[in-house]
Amino acid sequence: MFACRFAITRLPMVSMATKSGLVTKVRLFAQESKSSALRRVKEVTKGPTLKERLMAPAGDTAFTAGRGLLAGASLLGLGGLCYYGLGLSDQVGAIDRAALWPATVKERIRNTYAYFGGSLIFTAASAVLLSRSPTFMNVMFRSSWMTLIGSMVAMMGTGILCQSLPYTESIGVKHLAWMLHSCVVGAVVAPIALMGGPLLVRAACYTVGVVGGLSALAMCAPSDKFLYMGGPLAMGLGVVFISSIGTWFLPPSTALGAGLYSIAVYGGLALFGAFLLYDTQKVVYRAEHHVAYADQPFDPINNSVGIFMDTINIFIRIAMILSGSSNRRK
Repeated sequence: MFACRFAITRLPMVSMATKSGLVTKVRLFAQESKSSALRRVKEVTKGPTLKERLMAPAGDTAFTAGRGLLAGASLLGLGGLCYYGLGLSDQVGAIDRAALWPATVKERIRNTYAYFGGSLIFTAASAVLLSRSPTFMNVMFRSSWMTLIGSMVAMMGTGILCQSLPYTESIGVKHLAWMLHSCVVGAVVAPIALMGGPLLVRAACYTVGVVGGLSALAMCAPSDKFLYMGGPLAMGLGVVFISSIGTWFLPPSTALGAGLYSIAVYGGLALFGAFLLYDTQKVVYRAEHHVAYADQPFDPINNSVGIFMDTINIFIRIAMILSGSSNRRK
């Protein structure tokens, strides 16, 4: 009886121990499975951080998007030129009213574009002369930060000085300030000569085509068609300016730097093309509506500054695009 009881009481003890061991093993296995599953989830969900993505090597996405934006803007401009140039619009453009302009309006527009051409001549001449000076080029490349800040201050300062002086038909202080401003712009543009003469000649030819086509579009379109773009253009200029500053800190070899470079170059080219439409129509509007016996005469120098700076910015960006394309082919 005792032996039976012993046997009976002993058997449950053995089964309980075995059962607790199995439960412990199951718990350990569950914990291991849970930890391994969490580790696998972390490995799957863990990707590059935002900083790593922005500083990753640049691909072709930003440049492809920039080229797509530029192609779309070109098609839009070409379509607008065909639409207004073929007379499909029911509104009258400046070119339709040109035959009815009085001699004073024609003279104002002619003088404005004469000063525009003179600004390009002074800028090109000073850029060529200064690019051949080793001392000047060493100064421009030795201290980049001081050069950038000094160039911006000099260009903006001479531009403000030129536009603040009253205009006189005879050569005076304003004409000297105008020539000084054009030469300062040439000094800022001079380092671009390192891209090479053939490339710059191509860029100049493309610039002539772009400026000529956009000017024709502005003349064929209704007179106030592009005059309402001042606000959006100002906001776009802020974006392009900030992107240009960002390229000073981030090289185009990074993803973020490539995006900023694409905005500054491709977006800037489309922006200054729109600015050219706006400034061209503004010149025509001012020439038509300026009072003949006003206290201040019509100022062709001030009216030429806008289209002059638009053309310079278009030329620089076309040269940068051509230079980047040639480097990628190499």
